[in-house]
Amino acid sequence: MRFDRSARAPVNETAPAEARAGAALTIDLSALVANWRQLAARASASECAAVVKADAYGLGAEPAVRALAAAGCRSFFVATAGEGERIRGVAPRAIVYVLEGLPCGGARALAAARLRPVLASLEEIREWAAFGRSIGRRLPAALQFDTGMNRLGLSLRDAAAAAVAAQDVDLTLAMSHFVCAQWPDDPRNARQIAAFQEARRHFPGAPASLCNSSGIFLSQQPHYDVLRPGYALYGGNPTPGAPNPMRGVARLEAPLLATRWIEAGESVGYDGVWTAARPTRLATLGLGYGDGFPAAVAGSGRPAPEAIVAGRRCPIVGRVSMDFVMLDVTDIPEDGVYRGQTAELLGETIGVDELAERCGTIGYEILTRLGRRYERVYIGG
Repeated sequence: MRFDRSARAPVNETAPAEARAGAALTIDLSALVANWRQLAARASASECAAVVKADAYGLGAEPAVRALAAAGCRSFFVATAGEGERIRGVAPRAIVYVLEGLPCGGARALAAARLRPVLASLEEIREWAAFGRSIGRRLPAALQFDTGMNRLGLSLRDAAAAAVAAQDVDLTLAMSHFVCAQWPDDPRNARQIAAFQEARRHFPGAPASLCNSSGIFLSQQPHYDVLRPGYALYGGNPTPGAPNPMRGVARLEAPLLATRWIEAGESVGYDGVWTAARPTRLATLGLGYGDGFPAAVAGSGRPAPEAIVAGRRCPIVGRVSMDFVMLDVTDIPEDGVYRGQTAELLGETIGVDELAERCGTIGYEILTRLGRRYERVYIGG
């Protein structure tokens, strides 16, 4: 993971009213754009879109979309119509697809915002087509086919009926979603590609999209017409088990509020789940689960999450509190740790996938839970 520290000027972002003193989330928009360009280059014949749902995976939809649109990204995927309206506000000419599809009775609002629903049932297709007929236009939309996720999507047995129902729809994309593309040897990948090919037979003229971030790296190269990367854009590793080819985008820092020495045998934090085996110097960090940092990190049997203090890794000890985290800084020279010093929990040394693994979760959750109490600083872009 590489984090670009060359551009330091913050970009027009003030801290929210509840921001904590010294706690900062820095988002490198240049790294975001570089990741998008790298992914696009792996399939230069395809359009590379960007998935910016959940507030661009927690890092800020509007700044992310502005940067990506300026770099040439033309299509964006969001989860909800409300997210789509936010994107439309900063990228008025962009193509915006809504992954949750067509809310019941929501056709007029989506059409007015120029959003394209990802239709996943015959009922949705018919409702969208009927509204288009009522206003005298074939409205654009995507169709989603379920090839194994069993979440949203038309079944293969409905493909022929969908083709009939969609005759009054401007079908701009046929798509599906991989179940486990991050594991390239999993046989389900090949089965899904074959199933998608079967579904596409009924829509021979429609552009197609199958690849999420990890799908872009599959040896079968099922790139089709449109790529839909999400996690990799924000620095997550699309190739688990191999070095991360993406640049880090987010850096999370918080100040040390106090230090203290405790004796061997003393416990730390709620429920006393961690006990010092030696005289230990603790540093209390101004950050906790109220800021989106995972709470379930103690007593799990996994290596403890760490923070970087004075260039060294220091383990978190005890339970994470709502507003505080305790670090074991015993191995740093005593004059090397002090009140007001900055600790880094996510960034150049500790990537999002490592932090997630040590916290017993996934990097997607780490990013999307990042709270609003941080000062958000945008660099680059």
